[in-house]
Formats: sequence, C-alpha cells, structure tokens
Amino acid sequence: MSSDETPNVPTTRNSRDVVRQKAQQVQAQQSRARVMRRLIIGLVAIVAVGSIGAAVAYAVGSSISQPTLSPKGMAGDGVTVDDVTMAAATGTTPSPVPSASDAPASSTPTPDPTATATKPTEVHVYVDYLSAGASEFERANARQLATWIGEGAVTVTYHPVALLTASSNGTKYSLRAASAAACVATYSQDQFYDYNHELLTDQPEIDSDGRTNVQLADLAVAVGVENAKTVRDCIEGQNFVKWAKDATARALEGPLPGSKDLKLNNEALVVVEGKPYVGAMDDPAEFSQFVLTTASDEYFGATQPTPTPTPVPIQTVTPAPKS
Repeated sequence: MSSDETPNVPTTRNSRDVVRQKAQQVQAQQSRARVMRRLIIGLVAIVAVGSIGAAVAYAVGSSISQPTLSPKGMAGDGVTVDDVTMAAATGTTPSPVPSASDAPASSTPTPDPTATATKPTEVHVYVDYLSAGASEFERANARQLATWIGEGAVTVTYHPVALLTASSNGTKYSLRAASAAACVATYSQDQFYDYNHELLTDQPEIDSDGRTNVQLADLAVAVGVENAKTVRDCIEGQNFVKWAKDATARALEGPLPGSKDLKLNNEALVVVEGKPYVGAMDDPAEFSQFVLTTASDEYFGATQPTPTPTPVPIQTVTPAPKS
C-alpha cells in the first residue's frame, strides 16, 4: 500500500544549514575563548612584568638607601682605647680590683705591668655582647684596664664579634649589638669605651630577645655620644651588620692581629702580645699576673742578647819523655 507521507527528517540542504550554524556557533565560541585567553595572558604578563619591575626597583632602592658600609677607626676590626672617661651614664661603675693589702698574706700581690715593659703591652679583647664570659671579664678587669690605659702601660683594643647570633630567639642580638658598637666607634669614638662597658655589664640573658635596635640607640644616647641623631640612625638602620658578619668570619679564619697563627675560638677571647689568656675570666689577679709575665717575656726577650758561650782554652799536652 502506497502512502504519500514522508519521514519527518530534514532535507539535505537543511542538514547542511544546521551543521553550518553549529559550526559557526562553535567557531564563535572558540574565537571568544581565544580572545579571552589572549586577554588573560596579556593581563598576567603585564602584572608579572610589573611585579618584576617593582621587585627590581625595590632591590635597587634598598641597595641605594642601605649600602654596605665599613666602620671608621677600626683598624684590624677593633677599636683601640687610649683614653678612658668612664662616664657611667647609667650610674654603674666597675667593681674595684683587690689590691695586695686586701689579699691574704699567702697570695701573690697584684703586679704592675709597667715594672718591666718599655712599650705599652698590647691587649686585644674579643667580645660577643651576649657572652657570659665576656661580661665576667669586663666586670672583673675594667677598673685595672682603665688604670693601665691611663698610665700608658697597655693599649686595649676591643673587637666586637657575633658568634652567638642564633642564641636570641631569632632577633640576632649579637650581630645587631656588634653593629651598634661599630656605629658608636665610627661617629663618637670617645664614647666607645663607655658604650662597650655598658653593653657587657648590663647584658641580656642568653636565649632572650635582647635589646631592640631602638633600645641599643637609647643606650648610646645615655652614655653621651656625640652626633646622637647620626648614631641613632646608624644603629636603628643596622648599617654595619654586614661588616660584623665579615669581621667575625675574618677572626675565625685568622690570624688575629698581633699573633702569628691564632684564630678566634671563643666568644670571649683575650690576647696579650699575641698569646691567648686561658685563666679565669673573673679573676683580675690571675689576669694581671699573666699580663706582667707576658710583658716581662717581651721585655727581656728584646733587651737581653743571646749569651755567647765562653771559649774553653785549649790545653797543650806535653808528651812524656821516653825512658
């Protein structure tokens, strides 16, 4: 049986039109997607370039505003003290050193290093401002060192180092304190001794945060530094932190000034005429005896010539007569 009904399907032309329309729609969507991707990539590139430029500008600006500086007046990474005022702005003074009259009759009297030395004896003191040993030495010996300096018997050179940087809860106190000491040495050297003394005798506990940069600057002002604003800016800006790192590395590598092959091996090291002091840091009599002995060795070694052996006369032996 015939029927004039046809299936409900599109004609070939209609099918092509539908496909073409879908293709156009997909193409349009893809075009829009490509445009969006290009826009996003362009924006990301712009942001990235801007960030890199900002980072470079910041780095350059930081390097310009905070250049690597070296302190002045610190030959051999140390400050030589030739005049002691002991202003004691905080109201503290070193404990007096026991004299011979105060000591028991059986003890050795405290010697005077001027007795034999023909030139000032060189004393180098390496201090980490968080070191208990450095604090003990300063408390015990500050008075007699000041007296010897005043008499011209010794020259004392202090070397700030930073071996205990990791022992202050991440604040790097040893490093910052050494930098602060270098600031005072550079801009107000006459007050360095007082500042160094206060840093050592009023010392924070190890494994504590230590003083802030502002407090380090306040202490410098308290001891009466000149150029107070410049010193404060230097301390708070940590201008000599890089120098403090390098100076510590140089001391560890050696040789230390005035010695042949000595290296820094302790956060509190005292060297007299190139010889390390290995006695008690809190015993001024023992240290004084070491200074006198070392000065005597230097004096007699330099003034006494090597003895010339006395020639033994040659004896002539006369042969016995023949019988």
